[in-house]
Amino acid sequence: MSEFLQHLVNMLVLGGTYALLGIGLTLIFGIMNVVNFTHGVLYTFGAYIMFIVVQQLGLNFFLALPVAVLAGWLLGAAIELTLLRPLRGSDIDTTMLVMIGAWIAMQSGTLWIWGGVAKSVATPFPEAPLVLGPVSVSWLRLFVLAAAAMLILVTYFLINKTSLGRAMRATFQDHDTASLMGVNVDMIYTSTFAIGSSLAAAAGALLGPVYVIFPQMGDLAAVKAFAIVILGGLGNITGAVIGGFILALAEELGAGYVSSGYRDAMGFVIIIAVLIFRPTGLFARAERVG
Repeated sequence: MSEFLQHLVNMLVLGGTYALLGIGLTLIFGIMNVVNFTHGVLYTFGAYIMFIVVQQLGLNFFLALPVAVLAGWLLGAAIELTLLRPLRGSDIDTTMLVMIGAWIAMQSGTLWIWGGVAKSVATPFPEAPLVLGPVSVSWLRLFVLAAAAMLILVTYFLINKTSLGRAMRATFQDHDTASLMGVNVDMIYTSTFAIGSSLAAAAGALLGPVYVIFPQMGDLAAVKAFAIVILGGLGNITGAVIGGFILALAEELGAGYVSSGYRDAMGFVIIIAVLIFRPTGLFARAERVG
């Protein structure tokens, strides 16, 4: 029983960052109909920003997270303005090819700048874990869980309680009608891609100090983000959050009770099952108009 409780605690920490990845990807696809293959590179970008701020600039560890979020937002906005906006109205195949090219170029650039040696980020937290009965958890992982939960709540508030969020939801329903009603659709697309990118960067900034940072670390994260979106249903933020925790739970239980070598495989077994029995996802909504 104590081992199971430990796996649940680990699932919460991992699930929070997975949810951030899933929300960012489902926002971009749901509103812009763009498959963002740079999502994993943006995750890596956030981790390296954390490394630069903490290790190279020597600034406060807690300051590094908002800096990484802001940097992800700016890079996402730049990608949308320079690569996606000129392709507005192109078919999805063309957009996918451009995004795949951007992913390869950005990852190669990261490898060229930083090399292949893994980096680590020092943290201000004590090494001794917090022990609660049979469960122990490091203070760093508690911070990751709290920060991820805060970012999820902020995103939910932004989408559901602000004028920007209302405009984004209107664009999701029907971008032509939203434009006729006065919504600046170009601005919404840029904001959507920037927000999704900042969430990916935040996930990388949170998990970078937990593990190590290297140029290809975002590849598996991107695949998992797509899996989360499939689980939760395209364009469904709540589904992305739940899907992130389901994937994390499958990985933890698979690693704990089957083999650690099957950690990643267990989650994708669930994905295959969902695609077979419910291809639209567990929490899919009606498709958008048009």
